[in-house]
Amino acid sequence: MRDGAPQGTYKVQALDRAFAVLDLLGESDTPLGLAQVASSLQLHKSTAHRFLMVLERHRMVERTAGGKFRLGLRLFDFGNRAIEQYDLRDRAQPHLRRLVAETEETAHLCILEGAHVIYIDKIEPARSVRMITRIGASNPVHCTSVGKAILAFLPEERIADIIRRTRFERLTHRTISTPEALRTEIEKTRRRGYAVDDEELEEGLRCIAVPVLDAQRQPVAAVSVSGPSFRVTAQKLPSIANQLLQCVRGISADMGFVATGRGSRATWSA
Repeated sequence: MRDGAPQGTYKVQALDRAFAVLDLLGESDTPLGLAQVASSLQLHKSTAHRFLMVLERHRMVERTAGGKFRLGLRLFDFGNRAIEQYDLRDRAQPHLRRLVAETEETAHLCILEGAHVIYIDKIEPARSVRMITRIGASNPVHCTSVGKAILAFLPEERIADIIRRTRFERLTHRTISTPEALRTEIEKTRRRGYAVDDEELEEGLRCIAVPVLDAQRQPVAAVSVSGPSFRVTAQKLPSIANQLLQCVRGISADMGFVATGRGSRATWSA
C-alpha cells in the first residue's frame, strides 16, 4: 500500500486495475503477454504480474502454453448465470417464440455493452438454413442491425462516445467502415423505425431489428429477425418490421412500459 493512502482507496484502486486487466484481455483478439498487459495499462511488470496471478488463481484468467494470458472460462459461467437471471430475457421469450412462428426465421434479443452488442437470447425456426450464433457472444454495433437499432434511439452524447470507441472493422464488402457512414445509417434507422444489416456482418445474411424502449423512451435492448438474404428479401422488410414492432410492444408491456406505434415507425410514449 502506498504511504499515506487510505486502505479503502487502495482496495478500490486494486479492483479498478483488476477490471482493467479483464477489459484489456476481453478486447484483444489474441492472448497477451505480461509485457503487453503492463505497457497497455501503464503498470510496472511486477504489479501487472500480481494482478494476473490473482485473476488466474480465481480462474478469471488463464495462461496459454506459450505463457500468454486470456480470459478464463469462469467468466463464461458468470455470464451464463447473469443471462439466466436477467428478467428481460424471461419476459421476452414468449414474444420471441411468437415472432419466430410468424416469420419462420431466427430471432435474437440483444443488449448493448460498450461498442458491442451481446446476444442474451436466441430462438430458431425448424428450418435447415439458419444463422450460426450463440448466446453470450458479441458483435460490433456498426455492422449489426441490433447495434444500429439501439444507437438510433440513444442520446447524442452516448452515440458520439460509442462511435469514438468503434474500430470499424470490415467483415464483408458491405460493412460500414466510417463514422460518417454509420451516422447516415443511424438517421435512416430513426426515420423508418427499424435497422437493417444488409450482409454487413456475414455474406448472405440479412437482419432487421427494432429497439425495446423503456418508459423514458431509452433503448434497453433490441430484437432482430435474421435469415439468409434469399429468404429475408428487401421486399419482405416492411412486413417483418411490423411483426417486430408487435413483438417489442409486447415485451415492453410485460416489462411495465407502455408503447404505441404509428405506421411502421418505432414511436413510443410512457
